[in-house]
Amino acid sequence: MSSTRLFHQLPSKRLLSTFKPTFQLQPTFFTRHSPCALQKHSNLPLIRSFSNISTLNSTKVFQKKNYKQLFITSASLVGSLVLIDGFLNREKRTDGLSGTERQLLNSTFQHTGVGLTITALLAKTMFKNGVTARMMSMNPLMVVGLGLAGSIGTMFLTLRTSPDQTLPKYGFWLAFNACQAATLSPLYFYSPVLLSKAALYTVGILGSLSYVGATAKTNQYLYLGGPLLAGVSVVLLSSLAPLVLPVTAARTLMATEAISLYGGLAVFSGFVLYDTQKILQHARLVEHGQMKADPVNESVGLIMDSINIFIRLVQILGRQSDRK
Repeated sequence: MSSTRLFHQLPSKRLLSTFKPTFQLQPTFFTRHSPCALQKHSNLPLIRSFSNISTLNSTKVFQKKNYKQLFITSASLVGSLVLIDGFLNREKRTDGLSGTERQLLNSTFQHTGVGLTITALLAKTMFKNGVTARMMSMNPLMVVGLGLAGSIGTMFLTLRTSPDQTLPKYGFWLAFNACQAATLSPLYFYSPVLLSKAALYTVGILGSLSYVGATAKTNQYLYLGGPLLAGVSVVLLSSLAPLVLPVTAARTLMATEAISLYGGLAVFSGFVLYDTQKILQHARLVEHGQMKADPVNESVGLIMDSINIFIRLVQILGRQSDRK
């Protein structure tokens, strides 16, 4: 189940197909219209003055829109949290979390946060240093294949290593996050504003569903394992459809792409619920001495869930911005 989820961490085919092998980066909207660029390409004082005035006015308007959008986004996240908790978590557990459950849950989410931070920083570093451009200019599909193979291999080694072997365990875990960074670094071709918005939405989804899973009745959502595995198989096949179907089947391709995006978003959101309850189940086994606490292994599933949700939100928001 974990290796199947890895496939969906790859950048979309649309992003790979739009990349130019010559890597001639075109200036963005903000670069082309900034006063610095205007001063560099023009020596007319009048144009410089006008650009400064227009920039100040546009900055004020942008800040007003920013505050309004931030307020709407925050209110939407809070409202979504209340609705999700009320709909999915009608019957909460009354006994509360035990010490072992709370400790393993906190440690797992700490490892998840650190892992996602490492992945984001490494991906940004690779993008800034031109490593991503060189990889994509060689052969995008080969890069995707190698990244997928590296992710599966390092994930398998991480899960197989005993928690008592601290150094090898964390070494494989860091290598796993590095493979995710190499695969995800092309996402930085998107606008930073879009990526920030997608990251904020991802945090909201992950936090709200994790809260529901942690406060729900014992084993309430563990039954989702089978249906989610079937769902991720459908999403996987939908993602592979463009490689099989002809270009003339436009409606079918649009339907499969919608299943891959929106269906994948729903499936991996469900995995957050399932993984959270699985962590609590493992904590109870630790209490009875049937297994050892392993927050590193527990964090791998949540890291994959977060990345898959983030990628789909980036693609959905990218589509919306293209329509404007």
